[in-house]
Amino acid sequence: MFRSKKKSLEVERRVKANDREYNEKFQYADNRIHTSKYSILTFLPINLFEQFQRVANAYFLFLLILQLIPEISSLTWFTTMVPLVLVITMTAVKDATDDYFRHKSDNQVNNRLSEVLIDSKLQNEKWMNVKVGDIIKLENNQFVAADLLLLSSSEPHGLCYIETAELDGETNLKVRHALSVTSELGADISRLAKFDGTVVCEAPNNKLDKFMGVLSWKDSKHSLNNEKIILRGCILRNTGWCFGMVIFAGPDTKLMQNSGKTKFKRTSIDRLMNTLVLWIFGFLVCMGIILAIGNSIWENQVGDQFRTFLFLNEGEKNSVFSGFLTFWSYIIILNTVVPISLYVSVEVIRLGHSYFINWDRKMYYSGKATPAEARTTTLNEELGQIEYIFSDKTGTLTENIMTFKKCSINGKIYGEVDDDIGQKTDVTKKNKPVDFSVNPQADRTFQFFDHRLMESIKLGDSKVYEFLRLLALCHTVMSEENNAGKLIYQVQSPDEGALVTAARNFGFIFKSRTSETITIEELGTLVTYQLLAFLDFNNIRKRMSVIVRNPEGQIKLYSKGADTILFEKLHPSNEDLLTLTTDHLNEFAGEGLRTLAIAYRDLDDKYFKEWHKMLEDANALIDERDERIAGLYEEIERDLMLLGATAVEDKLQEGVTETITNLSLANIKIWILTGDKQETAINIGYACNILTDDMNDVFIIAGNTAVEVREELRKAKENLFGQNRSFSNGHVVFEKQQLELDSVVEETVTGDYALIINGHSLAHALESDIKDDLLELACMCKTVVCCRVTPLQKAQVVELVKKYRNAVTLAIGDGANDVSMIKCAHIGVGISGQEGMQAVLASDYSFAQFRYLQRLLLVHGRWSYFRMCKFLCYFFYKNFAFTLVHFWFGFFCGFSAQTVYDQWFIALFNIVYTSLPVLAMGIFDQDVNDQNSMDYPQLYEPGQLNLLFNKRKFFIGMAHGVYTSLALFFIPYGAFYNVAGEDGQHIADYQSFAVTMATSLVIVVSVQAKDLSDLRLDVRAHFQFSGFSF
Repeated sequence: MFRSKKKSLEVERRVKANDREYNEKFQYADNRIHTSKYSILTFLPINLFEQFQRVANAYFLFLLILQLIPEISSLTWFTTMVPLVLVITMTAVKDATDDYFRHKSDNQVNNRLSEVLIDSKLQNEKWMNVKVGDIIKLENNQFVAADLLLLSSSEPHGLCYIETAELDGETNLKVRHALSVTSELGADISRLAKFDGTVVCEAPNNKLDKFMGVLSWKDSKHSLNNEKIILRGCILRNTGWCFGMVIFAGPDTKLMQNSGKTKFKRTSIDRLMNTLVLWIFGFLVCMGIILAIGNSIWENQVGDQFRTFLFLNEGEKNSVFSGFLTFWSYIIILNTVVPISLYVSVEVIRLGHSYFINWDRKMYYSGKATPAEARTTTLNEELGQIEYIFSDKTGTLTENIMTFKKCSINGKIYGEVDDDIGQKTDVTKKNKPVDFSVNPQADRTFQFFDHRLMESIKLGDSKVYEFLRLLALCHTVMSEENNAGKLIYQVQSPDEGALVTAARNFGFIFKSRTSETITIEELGTLVTYQLLAFLDFNNIRKRMSVIVRNPEGQIKLYSKGADTILFEKLHPSNEDLLTLTTDHLNEFAGEGLRTLAIAYRDLDDKYFKEWHKMLEDANALIDERDERIAGLYEEIERDLMLLGATAVEDKLQEGVTETITNLSLANIKIWILTGDKQETAINIGYACNILTDDMNDVFIIAGNTAVEVREELRKAKENLFGQNRSFSNGHVVFEKQQLELDSVVEETVTGDYALIINGHSLAHALESDIKDDLLELACMCKTVVCCRVTPLQKAQVVELVKKYRNAVTLAIGDGANDVSMIKCAHIGVGISGQEGMQAVLASDYSFAQFRYLQRLLLVHGRWSYFRMCKFLCYFFYKNFAFTLVHFWFGFFCGFSAQTVYDQWFIALFNIVYTSLPVLAMGIFDQDVNDQNSMDYPQLYEPGQLNLLFNKRKFFIGMAHGVYTSLALFFIPYGAFYNVAGEDGQHIADYQSFAVTMATSLVIVVSVQAKDLSDLRLDVRAHFQFSGFSF
C-alpha cells in the first residue's frame, strides 16, 4: 500500500468506535489491498529494473552496449539483441499476465460490499472504503471484510461460528464470542451507533493465533484476546448475523501480514551452475586476452605491410590499443559460451517436470480426490539427491484417525479382552462389542469390547463417572445437529474427537457450549455447567484444563495432558495410584497407543475468586500478559487428583512399511521427530520397519542434565566405534577436517544402529558444547527417533544436519507443528491429512499419503536429476563446440575478430537450430522406466553421490567440446585449403567455408551419441561394480 506520508513505526494501536475523524489522525491504512506489483505507467520501468537485476541479463545488456561501439564490434547488435529481447519479452509477458490476474483479484475483493454503520444507519459500502473504527454487519456465509472485534451476534451470549480455511486451510468450525457487555447491544442500530468504546491493542502483526488488547467503555476496562476477534478471510457460518468493529484494515490485517515472501530455496545444481558460469566467464576472459595479445603481436609484426594497402598513415594505429579493442571484440564474439537461453531452458525443463508430478495418477488419492502438487518449480532435481528424511509420526506415518481403545480408571484397565480361562487375548470376530443401542445418541461406528466399563457405569462407580464427565467437559469440540437431527461434532484435534465420542457412547454426551456454559447429558439427565475459565492447550503447556461450577455449586478443575507434565502437578497422596497408572501407560504405549493423563481438583470458592481476579488483571495488561497468565495457570493447576489415563489408536497408513523399506534401500536415512511418548514412538518404529530386531544395538538417550546426556552419548559412541576412537570433549568446533574424518568413520561402521532420544535430553544435546557429539553419533546410525519434541526442536534438528553434514534434507509432516521443519529443510513436503492445510501451505510439494513419497523421490526425483544433469552436460558441450571455432579461426584471420558464422546463425543457434533436441532430452528422456526405478531403489544413489553432474563432468564436457570444435574447424579448413577446380579457380570462398562448418556443427551436436550414453554407462558401471545388475 502506498501512502502519501511516511508513517512512523506503530507500537500500539488506539481505535475509537464510530469516530473516523479521531482515527484518521493516526494515518491508519484503509481497507484497500494491493497484491499487484505494477500499474500501466510503472510496469515497463519496474519490470525492466527487476529483470536486469539478474546477473545474466545484466551481462548480456553489457555485451549489447559493447556491440554498439563500431571500433570493437564485428557483430551487429541484433545477434545479442534478438535472444535478449526474446527472453525479456517472454518474462515480461509472464509477469504482466500474473499481475493482470492479481489486479483482477484485487478489484474483485476491493469492490465487495459490506453493510457499514454510517450516520446511524446501515449503508452498503465497498470493502476498499471501510475505515478503522467502523462497525460492520456480517450475515451468514459472508466473508469477513477486515479484522473485527466481535460486538454482538444472533446467537446466545454473543457466540458466532467461523471457518478459517483461507487463513490456515482448516475447514472445521471455530467459535468466537463477544464480551458480555457488548453482546447486549444485539442488533439495535441506535445503540450500536452510540457505541464509543476505545480499543488499545497490539500493533499489526502476522500472529494468527494471538491477540492482546483492552476495550475501555463506560468507565470500565475489558481484556481482549483472540477469541474476541474475527479475522479477514474468515467466513461466518451457522450464525444469522453479527456486528464487529474494525481494528485492522487492508494491509494491516493478519491475512495480509502473512502474505509476505517465503524464503527462496535453491538446489545444489543451481549453486554449482553459478560457480561454473563464473569459471566460464574467467575462461572467456583468458581467451580474449590470448587473442588480444595475438592481435598486438600481429599488428606489430605483420600489420605494417597492410598500412599502405589500407591507406593508413604510419603510427596512426597503435598495436597495444589495437589489442585492447580486439579483447572487447572477442568478448562479444565468444560470449555464446554462456548463452542466455541456458537459464530459459532450465526453467522450461523444471516446469515440465513439475507438470509430470501434478499429472501423475499413481500419486492421486481417490479417498479425498487429492492429487500430488508441485508447489514450486525450482527444486525438482533436488528430489533426486535426498540423503536425510525427517518425518513427523502422527498423521504422516499414521492415519491420524483416532479410535478410543483403552483407558485406566482409578488403577483399573478397561478395554482388554480375556479368553475363557481369563488370559488376555486379541480382539477377534468372535468377540461381541458393547451394545450401545440403549443410547439413541451413540455413535454407531464406535466399538468397544470390554463390557466391564459399562458394568461399572451401571453400578454407579463415582470415579468412572468423574472420568467420563471430564472427557465430556474438557475439550474444544463444537456441536451441531444435521438435517436429520443427529448430533455432529466439529473437532480441532482427532484425539479430542475420539475421547468425546467415547464419553458420548458411555452416556456422558456433550450437547452444546456457550461462552459461559457447557451442557452435557449425563445418563439421560441434561446438566448445565457454568464455564468459569478455560486454560487452553499449547505446545509448551502440553495440557488443557477447564474450570466449571456444577449445579450443586461446587467448583472443579478438570485437566488432561501429557503424563510427563501432568504427573508433576499431582497431590502427594496420589503416589500409589501414580505408580499403577504409570505401569498402565507404559503398557498402552508399548502397544503403539497414544496416551493422555486425566486429573481433577476441587477448588475453594474464595480461592478461585482471588485467582480469577488476578487472571482478569493479567488479561488487562499489554506487556508481559502471556507470562503472567502462564504463571497463574501453573498456580491453579497443582495438587491435582489423578483419575487415570486414556489410550487411543492411530493406525499406520497404507504402504508406510514398504515405502520406508524402499527408501532405506536407496541409502536414505529416516529420522522420526514426534511429540509422542518414547514407548509409543518405538512401537510405531518397529511396526513400520524403521526399527528392526536385526539391528546391532539401539541407543537410548534419556539423561535429565547436560552432564548425563554427554555421558550417555560418550558411552554410545564407545559401543559403536570401540575404545580406540578419540572422543570430543564437548568443545570441538565443526571444521572441514573433522567432517572429513566423520565421513570416513561413517563408511567404516558396520552393522545397523538406531538412536532414540527424548525431548528434555535433546534440549541439552542441542547445546553448542555437545551437539557435535549428538550429530556424530546420530549420523552413524541408520535410524534416529526423537520423542516428546517441540516444533522448535524439530527445526533445530533439521538445521543441525543441514548445516554441518552438507547433506540434502527433506522434511515431511501434516500439521501446524511441522511447519518450522518443513520451511527449514531443503525440500518441504506437506501431507493433506486430518490436521488442516498449514503444512501443505508451507510446503514445496504436497500429496495425501506418505506412501507417495517413494514415487516422488525414486521416480520423479531421480528422473529430474538425471535429465537435468544430462541437459547441462550436453548444453555446455554444444556451446563450447560452437563458440571455440571462433577461437581457432582467430589464428587464421590476423586476430581481427572476424566471425566464422553468419550473424543470424549466431543469434539463432541456441534458440532455433538446437533448442528442440536438448529440451526434448531434458524433459522426456528416461534411462529406465518408472517401475524399474521403484523395483531397484539402489538406482537412486548416483544423485546422492553427485555422480552425474559435478566439476569433473563439466571439465569432461568442456574437453569434449574443445575436441569437437577442433574437428569442426580444421577438417573443413584442410578440405578447402589450396584446392582448385577444373578452371583453376578456388572451389570455395569464405561463405562456403562458414556454411560448411555451421551445417556440420548442427548435424554433429544434434546426433551426438557419446554424451547421450555417458550417463547411462556411468550409472550401470557404478552398480555393476557394486555387484548389482539389472
